[in-house]
Amino acid sequence: MRGQEPRSTSSCAACKLLKRRCTPNCIFAPYFRSDEPKKFAKVHKVFGASNVSKILIEVPEEQRQDTVNSLAYEAEARLRDPVYGCIGAIALLQRKMIQLQHDLALARACLARYAATPSSIGSTDDRVITEPFGDFPAACGGSIDTFSQNISYELNQEAHMYDFSQIPYV
Repeated sequence: MRGQEPRSTSSCAACKLLKRRCTPNCIFAPYFRSDEPKKFAKVHKVFGASNVSKILIEVPEEQRQDTVNSLAYEAEARLRDPVYGCIGAIALLQRKMIQLQHDLALARACLARYAATPSSIGSTDDRVITEPFGDFPAACGGSIDTFSQNISYELNQEAHMYDFSQIPYV
C-alpha cells in the first residue's frame, strides 16, 4: 500500500507545518505530500493534527486515502462556510434541484397546452419556427425567459461560494 512506498528525505506537509522531524513511520506522510502544504494546513485548522492522526489510525489502511480526501473536502467547505460547511452546499443544490423540477413541470405543462390548442391540431402546412419559442403562448414564454434570467443570476451569485472544482486532491 501507500504506507510502504519509499519517499524522499523531505518532510511531509504535516511535519513541516507542525515543525517536527518526519519519521519513516509517519502516519501523515503517505497522504499529505510535501508539495501540498495547503491541504494539511486546512485540515489541521478545522480538525487538528491529533484528531486527524486518531482518525487515520482507526481507519483501515485501504480506506485512508478516501478518508483524507473527505477530511480535506470538509475542511475546505467548513472554511468557506463556517456554519454549514458541506451541508450548506448540499442544501443549496437540493433547493436548486427542486426549483428546476418545478420549472421543468411548468414548461412541460405550457408545452402540452400549446400542443393541444386547436390551431396546431390538424394543420397541414409545414411551418419552420425561426425563433426559439416561435408563437409559444405569451403566458408560458414570458415565464421561461424570466426563469432563465433569474436562474443564471442566482447561479452566478452563489457559484463562487461553493466552487470546489479547484481542489486538486478531490
